[in-house]
Amino acid sequence: QVQLVESGGGLVQAGGSLRLSCATSGMLVEFNDMGWFRQVPGNQRDLVATITGDGQTNYDDSVKGRFTISRDNPKNTVYLEMNSLKPSDTAVYYCNRLTRPFDSWGQGTQVTVSS
Repeated sequence: QVQLVESGGGLVQAGGSLRLSCATSGMLVEFNDMGWFRQVPGNQRDLVATITGDGQTNYDDSVKGRFTISRDNPKNTVYLEMNSLKPSDTAVYYCNRLTRPFDSWGQGTQVTVSS
């Protein structure tokens, strides 16, 4: 029943910014721990940012200081604000609840950073 729809990706030059959105249904973001993941073809899907139900955030070292995870409880949406983007940030970005097992994955949103 949980559905996750990512949006906001695109092509941006190095140093630019994007804001990704994760629209959810069948759940409440304020009662769940949420994460943003990214995946390059052929590689594993890596967790890059998390936000707990009580608002605690954590970041992978590769994005710390550049990315900010947040949520809008009335809209039941999680965001990832991405600044100072690097070509190494190029990936498909996904959101999910931090549960085991994970909910079904959405389609993700492609972020491409050019040099």
